Amino acid sequence: MKISVSLTVNGKPVSAEVEARTLLVQFLRENLQLTGTHVGCDTAQCGACTILMDGKAVKSCNMLAVQAQGAQVTTIEGLAANGDLHPMQEAFKRHHGLQCGFCTPGMVLAAVGLAGQNRNPTEAQIREALDGNFCRCTGYHNIVKAVKNGIEEMA
Repeated sequence: MKISVSLTVNGKPVSAEVEARTLLVQFLRENLQLTGTHVGCDTAQCGACTILMDGKAVKSCNMLAVQAQGAQVTTIEGLAANGDLHPMQEAFKRHHGLQCGFCTPGMVLAAVGLAGQNRNPTEAQIREALDGNFCRCTGYHNIVKAVKNGIEEMA
């Protein structure tokens, strides 16, 4: 059964007919070719699929595309502007908050979501906000430094 879905992704309106069971992560990756949103675990545990929906960090593998009807969605592809990295992306680069890069889009978007809620988080609050995003490479220390600096730069 096909269902119509309309939303705004990275500032652009999009509409499509999708199967009712289409996950938002599938819609972004397969229908819109926005492959920066990764599929890691298929169980909403790893956070590689994290996007911003109406400014809040959500796991796109854990919701249907039709649940995003009318929403404003931002993926990692939508953060940079005019060829310039977003301050959070720049902070991850500056503080070497990535290694293989698989988790990075989800980490960056979770951090931007945190910045929308708390402009001066403690290290503990940053770690708590990233709790649902797993990294197998970095050990998180540089990620936490990057998030702190990125939020400062966003202010």
